[in-house]
Amino acid sequence: MADPNELQHALRDEGSDEHRFFMLDVFTRSPLEGNQLAVFTDAARIPLERLQALAREMNFPETIFVLPAERGGTVRVRIFTPKVELPFAGHPVLGTAVLLGQLLGSDHVRLETGAGVVAVSLDRSAGESTYGRMDQPIPTPEPFVR
Repeated sequence: MADPNELQHALRDEGSDEHRFFMLDVFTRSPLEGNQLAVFTDAARIPLERLQALAREMNFPETIFVLPAERGGTVRVRIFTPKVELPFAGHPVLGTAVLLGQLLGSDHVRLETGAGVVAVSLDRSAGESTYGRMDQPIPTPEPFVR
């Protein structure tokens, strides 16, 4: 597991009131294809009441905010659609894990989600993370609410 101080340094955009984020295309090798995802890597600096507004402004299917770990993971993440927060979503978790693997130079990432800690193993055989395998939490069925 990465040293917490090194981790925060790797993810932080020091000395700025702006918030660094990455726009990803998950499940594709071609830009502007696949599943869109925005990842804010230093969300600890963003006021909590602003997370939903940022996700709405991005207007991607999901936006992830990366926060310091609280339960033994590499990081904690919060996942938002333009309208609601989700406890878990597959492509955003996998895309974020691949990004963090690249930023941290790691083969394993543990993301603390609203549905529990999700371990992701990354394939870095080509020198960068391009593929991940995760152990997903078993979902709890809930009625759909509009």
